[in-house]
Order: sequence, then structure tokens, then C-alpha cells
Amino acid sequence: MYAEVDVFISNYTLVDPDIYQLWLEGIPSSEAVRHLKKKAGDQFIGVPIEIFVSDVLDHYRTYSLIERLLFSPPKLTEQSAFQLEPLARNLLIEKYYSLDDTVAREFLGKKLSSRYRKDLDEVSEKTGVRLKSCRRQFDNVKRVFKAVEELPGNLTNNIKQLFLLPDELAKKYSTIVFLACLRFETTKRKLQYLSFYDFFSCSQSIMAFWTYTYQHSGPEYYDTEMDKEFLLDLRELRCLLEKEKEIKHLVCLRLKPVLLEKRYYEMDQNFRSYWRSLISIACNLHRTRELRGLFLELAEKLIEPWKQSNWELDQVKQFLPAVTQSVLELEISRDQETRCLWDRYMQVIGVCLVKMYHN
Repeated sequence: MYAEVDVFISNYTLVDPDIYQLWLEGIPSSEAVRHLKKKAGDQFIGVPIEIFVSDVLDHYRTYSLIERLLFSPPKLTEQSAFQLEPLARNLLIEKYYSLDDTVAREFLGKKLSSRYRKDLDEVSEKTGVRLKSCRRQFDNVKRVFKAVEELPGNLTNNIKQLFLLPDELAKKYSTIVFLACLRFETTKRKLQYLSFYDFFSCSQSIMAFWTYTYQHSGPEYYDTEMDKEFLLDLRELRCLLEKEKEIKHLVCLRLKPVLLEKRYYEMDQNFRSYWRSLISIACNLHRTRELRGLFLELAEKLIEPWKQSNWELDQVKQFLPAVTQSVLELEISRDQETRCLWDRYMQVIGVCLVKMYHN
């Protein structure tokens, strides 16, 4: 009697998330072995160390061979050398293009040149991220930037399509590309306290409301191109300076019931300064230099005075909607046009000031 046996042989490439993460972080194989053995604890008591070493080295060799395909992730789906499950393929791509926020913050405002790459040891020392990982992240940012900087359409969608990244990670890259393309100032000493996530939130808001894609759709429009007509039209908001008393009255009506007496008094006394700063910033954004210095302007003209007056973040969150809504309710000439300009302007300014204000 002969038994019938079905045999299936597979050469699927196994991806161990823990070992892959150690490889990405630039941890040497010998150190990775110690880390994994310690993590395993009593689970593998008696297992020879050679088994751990062999397994780690095998994974490290595999990831090094796959790395060249990760430079263009779609190739990973087309090649036949490595048989990968969809989940494993997605893991390889997403983890390879992962960004440490502290490292990404160091890239903002820097020229993505070979010369800067040689100085990444300073970034490594400052952030505590290994040099190999910093270099991988730098190379990925430079690769994505070159691929999408001149492509029309939505930055995030272009990055997702070309590099097969998940939405949130693609948005991180789009933030870096956007700030680099428009050359926003992010490196001044007064802005050093801001995190990558602060700039991420501000940039995504600017891209959504102040670029041509706000009112236009189609592949011919870029969200790395500011809506120049809108920025020029913002000069019309200067007419609101004449309505300062009415606006202040409406703002005070809104805030008096919710602010402590001391804070309300300070806001009442200094309202003119805050109000004129908001209008001044708006009226100058059509100039390239002022646009690039937007974050510095917000820090110097509003955030620093608020901090000197001991404002809490909650007060900022109460003040900005009150000012925004008071203007929208005001009776002014050319009502609709001015209201639309003001609302679109404050959609971004409100987000930026809240994100940039750290207690």
C-alpha cells in the first residue's frame, strides 16, 4: 500500500519585523543578536547562539539585496527574485520609508545636497538616531523630492502613487517637499522650538487653502504653487483696519464671559496691536520674502507678545475663533468678497498659531 502525499514547495521570502527594524536602524548584526536573544528571554533557553547568529545574518543579507528594489517600490511588485506576500511587501516599503520626526525636523530648511549628507553625523548626534538610519532617511527624502517636485497635481497623491506609501507617511514627505519648494524659513533661532509635527500641521493647512488646488481641480494644478491672485487680494483686508472698534466690541462680547478678568483686561488693552499684526501679515503675503518668513512673522508679531502677557493655549484657541467670527458677522462694503478672503486667510493662520503656540 502506498500513501498519497501532496507536497507543496514555496520560496516565499520571510520578513521578520523585529529583525528588519534593527537592520533599518543601522544596528550591527552582532548587536542585533544580543538584542533578540534578550527579548526572547526564557523562550529559547538552550538554543545555541549560532542559530540566532545564522538567522540574523540570513535576514540582513536578504534585506540588503531587497534594498535596491525599494528605491522604486513599484519594482518590488514586478520583480520575481523575491516572492513576497502583499503584507510583507507593504511592511518592507512602509518601514523603509519611515521618518523619525526629530530627523525630519533637521532636514527642514536645508539644501538636500551631497555636501549636507556628509554632515549627517551632526544630525545623528543631535537626535540620537544612528548615522546609517539618518542617511537612509535623507536619501529617501531626496529621492521623493526629485521624483515629485515638478509633477502637477496633488503632492500627497503623487507620492502615494510613485512610492506606494500609506496616506499619513506620504503627507509627511509632502510637507518636506512643499516647504523646500517654497523655501519657507524654518531654521531661525526663534523657530527652533517648533517640532516637525508643528510644521506638518501648518504646511498641510497652507497646501489645502492657499494654493491653486483650493478652487481648482485637475492634473494641471500644483499644490506647490501658491494662489498668487488670492495673496494679492489679501491686500483688500486693509479696509478692516477702519472697523477696529466694531470688531473689538464683538470680540469682547464673545470673550468676556469665558476669560478671567485679568486676561480679559490684557486682551482689551492690547487688542489694537494684535489686530493690526493679523492684518499686516495678510497684506504683505503677496511678497515672496514675507511669505517665506510667515512662521517667523507669526512668532515675532503675535506669539512672543502673547507669551510675554502669559497667555495660555486655551486663550489662543478662544481668541482666534472670536476674531474670525466677528469679522464674518460685520456689515462691511463688498461683504461677500471680504468675508471669503478673511475666512480663507484665517483657516490657515488659526491652525498655524495654535500649533506654534507652546506653553
